Parts: sequence; C-alpha cells; structure tokens
Amino acid sequence: MKRKIIKLKNKLITKIKHVKKDKVIQEYIKNNVLFLTFVISCVFNSTILRFFTMHTLENYLAFKPILADVSILIIIGSFGYLLRPKYRFSYYLIFNIFFSALCMINSIYYTFYTSFASISMLSLTQYITTVGDAVVENVLQIKDLIYIIGPISMIIVNSKLKKKNYFKKVEVKSERKRKSIKTLTAGSILLVLFIVTLSSLDISRFAKQWNREYIVMRFGIYIYQANDLVSSLQPKINSLFGYDKAMKDFKDYFKDKDKESTNKYTDIFKDKNVLVIHAESMQNNLLSKSFNGVELVPNLKKIASEGMYFSNFYSQVSVGTSSDTELTYNTSLMPTQSGTAFVSYFDRTFNSTPKYMNNLGYHTFVMHANNADFWNRRSMYNSLGYKKFYSKENYEVNRDNTIGLGLSDKEFFKQSIPKIKKIDEKNEKWYGLMIMLTNHTPFSDVEKYGEYDLSIKENVTNDEGVTEEVVHTYLEGKKLGNYYKSAHYADQALGELFEQLDQNGLLDDTVVIIYGDHDARISRKEYDFEANYDKETDSKLSKDDPNYKEYDTYQYELDRKVPFIIWTKDMKGSKLNMEIKDVMGMYDVAPTIGNMLGFSNEYAMGHDIFNIKSNNIVVFPNGNWVTNDLYYNSQKGEYFSINNEAISEEKIKENNSYATKLLNVSNNMIVFDLLKKQEEEKEVFSTSNERS
Repeated sequence: MKRKIIKLKNKLITKIKHVKKDKVIQEYIKNNVLFLTFVISCVFNSTILRFFTMHTLENYLAFKPILADVSILIIIGSFGYLLRPKYRFSYYLIFNIFFSALCMINSIYYTFYTSFASISMLSLTQYITTVGDAVVENVLQIKDLIYIIGPISMIIVNSKLKKKNYFKKVEVKSERKRKSIKTLTAGSILLVLFIVTLSSLDISRFAKQWNREYIVMRFGIYIYQANDLVSSLQPKINSLFGYDKAMKDFKDYFKDKDKESTNKYTDIFKDKNVLVIHAESMQNNLLSKSFNGVELVPNLKKIASEGMYFSNFYSQVSVGTSSDTELTYNTSLMPTQSGTAFVSYFDRTFNSTPKYMNNLGYHTFVMHANNADFWNRRSMYNSLGYKKFYSKENYEVNRDNTIGLGLSDKEFFKQSIPKIKKIDEKNEKWYGLMIMLTNHTPFSDVEKYGEYDLSIKENVTNDEGVTEEVVHTYLEGKKLGNYYKSAHYADQALGELFEQLDQNGLLDDTVVIIYGDHDARISRKEYDFEANYDKETDSKLSKDDPNYKEYDTYQYELDRKVPFIIWTKDMKGSKLNMEIKDVMGMYDVAPTIGNMLGFSNEYAMGHDIFNIKSNNIVVFPNGNWVTNDLYYNSQKGEYFSINNEAISEEKIKENNSYATKLLNVSNNMIVFDLLKKQEEEKEVFSTSNERS
C-alpha cells in the first residue's frame, strides 16, 4: 500500500510540473478557477466518502468511480457557464452544498446501517426522535464534518477572486455559450468513456440496485444517488410495468424448487404453546466469552446447552434492521431492495407463521414495550396476522424503569408474566413473540447495567519484593465493552424470565424459541482492539508485532452470527438436545419450525435445515452468501475459504445465479403483491372447476 501511495504521489508531482510549463493549461486554469474548485472539491468529498466507508486504497482511489464522479460534475458545472461570471459563484455554491450534504448524509448513514442512504428510507426519519441518543452517540462523528470543506473552499476562493477583480477580467474574455457547450461535450465524452469500461455484471447490479456498496464502488456516489432516486419510485412504477415477467419468474422459481418433505422432527411440537424471544443485538460469540472468571451470558449459554442450538446461524437484515428480521423470521422472505417491507409494503399479502398458527387454533400475540408505530409495527402486525399487540401503552413506563430506548428488559418481562398467564388461562394454546429492547445501540446507559468488570487484573511483584494488584482498563469505557455490559444485563433478564415463567407454570408444555435479531453494529476496529490489546501500553499492538492477530473483514463477517435456539423444559438429555453446525439463515426458520409445529409455507425462500443440511446456502440482501465451506463477497467478487479448500468457479457461478434469482423473486413477491394475485388466480380456477 505504501508503494502505491508513493507511485501516485510521484505521478501527481510529474503532472503538476507539466502543467506549470504548459501556457494553454495555465491560461485555462486562470479563467476557470470557480469551475475547477467546484469539480475538485466535490471529487475530494466523494473520494473521502469511499475511504471512510469502504476503507481500502483500492476502493477510494479506484479509477471507475472517480471517472464517473468527474464526468457528472463537469456536465453539471458546464451549465454554470451560461451565467455571467459574477453570478456563477451562487450556482456552483448551491450544487457544492447539495453534493457535500449528500456525502455527509451517506457517511452518517453508513456508520449506522453499513449501507448507503436511500431516498426510499426518508419516510423513516419520523422514528429518529425515538432513537435520538443512538443517532448522536453511535452515528454522528467528527469525520462527518469533513465534507463542509467543499462549500468552505468555494467561499474562500470566491472571496479572494473578488479582491483581485477576477470576475471583471474574465467577463471581457467570456464566451458563455461556447464555453458551456465545450465543457458539456468534454463531460459527455468522459461519461461515454466511463460507460465503455463497465462490464455486464456492473450494469446488471446497477439496474437491480440491491448491492449498494458495489454500485458506489463502481459508479461513484453521485450516479448511485441518481439511480436510487429512480429506484425509489419503483413501487409506483411497478404497479404499471413488469408484473407479467415478475409473475412468470415467481411461478418458474417455485415450480423448480424442491418441495419440503417430512423428517424425524415432523410434528414433534404440535399443539404445544410457543414463546418466541427476539433477543436484541445478541451475537453468537457472546456465548464463548468470560471476563475475570465470570461468563458474559451464562443463562443464554445454559439454555443453548440444554436445547437445540444452531451455532452457525445468520440474520439477513438490510436497512430495516430489526423489522427486516421480523419479516424474514415470520415469512421466510428477504428484505426488499428498496425501502422496508414494514414501512413501504405493509399492506401486502404475506404467508406468515402467525397466520398458520391461527389456522391451527392458536391465539397469537406480540409483546414489545416500545411505541406501537415504530417501524410501523401496528399496521404490519395486522398484515402478518397477529391477533393482539401489547405495546408501550400496555405497560407502566417511567424514568426509574427505563434503560436506553425504553422499558428495561427485566421490567418488561416482569410486567409481561401476568399478561401471558391470563392468555394461558383463556386459551387452549398460544403463540407469542416477545421483543427485547435494552440491548439496543448505543449501549450508553452503563450505570444501569449492573456490575460487570471488563478490566484485566494481575498481581505484579516489584523490585522490592512487594506484590500488588495492577489493573489494566482493557475494554472499560470502550463501545465494545459497553455492549458486553449491556448484553450481560440482557442475559440476566432472560434468566429471570425463565424463572418467572417456570414459577407460574408457563414453561410446561411450552416450546421456547430464541433468536438474535442482528449483530450489534460494532465496528471491526473495536474487535481488532479486543484481539490485539497490549496491556503494557494500554493500546493496540502494531501490525509488526509478532503477537498481532489479523482480524480481517471476513473474520468480522463470519463473527456476525447470532444465536438461534429451540428449547423445552424436558429437552435436556433427550435426542433433541444437540448442536446443529450446518449454516442456516433467518429465512430457514419458518420452514424448520413449521415442520415441527404442523404447518408448511409453500412459498418460503428458505428450507427446513434438517432436510437440506450441509447443502444449505445463506444469501444476504447485498448479494453476499455463505455456505459451510466459504463466504463469498459479491462486491469484491472474491471468497474466503472457511475450510481452506479450493472452490470451483462453476460452483461460485451456480451459487451467484441462485442468490440473484432468490433476491429478485423474493423482492417481486412483496412489491407486486404476488401472493395475493396467486390466491386470486386459485380462487378463479377453483370456482370455474366447480361450475364445470
């Protein structure tokens, strides 16, 4: 990397020396200072954005996005020449502020969602006040202010030019229309050259838009955002165009998809009560951690050891985070390519677990002590088929029992027990979802989490033979450390919940399902610090140190696994008490538990893990995918071999094709409301058969 930087620096110096000798170029620069300042400052911002988000030299100095950004900026800047020189500053400043704001918004958005901003998500700004602390503490950073360099540089340059009577001098030489046409032509030629460099894969992903990182890496932020604007109109456009092809692809996909077969777990939990626990931001690696001899999540670890523990399990969220998990868990569909299903497509028809459980005679309910309209849950739960939603208005919430974003998990569980007991008394069988909240970013209410020591203590004997305890801060005060404290508290709440359920007889004849909704959104550098802490210097080891452990992006992605556990009171020591190591995704849950509970969703994107086993593939919304053998990064077009074995190109192409089809069909099912159309077609067909 250092060699590349030196080469680039030398090339730049050579170019500058050449420019100094060329009088034509010198004259052009003198007469076009504002235009060049506009282009250069905006390209600087877009380049810095890629650096802060995708972090590699290859990405932020890549030729394609820079060429794309420059061509677009030259085309936009060309129209400034139609104005008289003294008015051009306002034109360029307005666009500079706009593009700088665009970069700043995407920088902030990427920090929180690990994705680039979408216009379709603007409707979610109504929820910002609910998670205000998370935005301020977890998202807004000093680096996000760097983008104001663009407008500031324009103002400074303009001020200096005015002092030199620059605009009066240029006015004499100005041929506005000719300059505008020449500049527009130059920008158009550069844009054509950029288009020529594109591959069919680039164009395909640009059209689909679901891999935002890839598009920004190839097309630059400005073209990405323009494309996103068009894609954000998709719900309205799709109601007019594309339905026939979407329906054909949908029917072909499920005609070729293998039908789920019965297995030894079929109906094993039929007619049992079901309690599902949505464990906010719980990651799988928490189960193996302990500090100063104290396990981090002992209760979750105990539950996993007694039940069916799926240790290679991934959530599949996009920008909708928790709401995406609820969608995929309930319907076995993937998050939508534009917007979120909970907000943009809540009025669609879904084949969901609550609906199937209703048909089996269950009373279905959700408990979440947050605002009922957050993520549009009130409306979406009706579409998913839940009969009752207990939200914040059904709980006693005050300053004393609040942690983080709302009612503490311990208090939430405590207040929920009487509600579940009443449900149990009134209904023969029930199915309920409980959504935890305390372990939600930004993990800042540290004083309320209770005591959990994340320092390193050791006894050191000095030269005088005196032994004393030395304390190294380690993760104390770090974002990752605060997350661990929060997770420890959430685990204590889970332990208390199980005790209270058992004391009230609510664990008898009941299946408990626990899933982590997504990873904690902690940056890779935090885990890198944890793995490479040097207690002597209270800092991270340098990469040159022989004890340094590489923690790369693939390790980071693989560590984003979340727990998935199926547990019953009498499972320990039985044939159901086991660890399932095959890779599994959130979209595999509905087919897997459906087989156990007595229902089947024929339009599920996932599979019953006990049918597909080691042949499973987990597809992520950005086009990445993982199997037992490898993790594939679709942005880079490269893979990491988990078992250090070579994988054939043919297999990779096959899995890429599968991932693309799956994402498109799932998206179309929601956007075009294909399940509703399919039901209507079946009804027409059934009616016509009855008449005949």
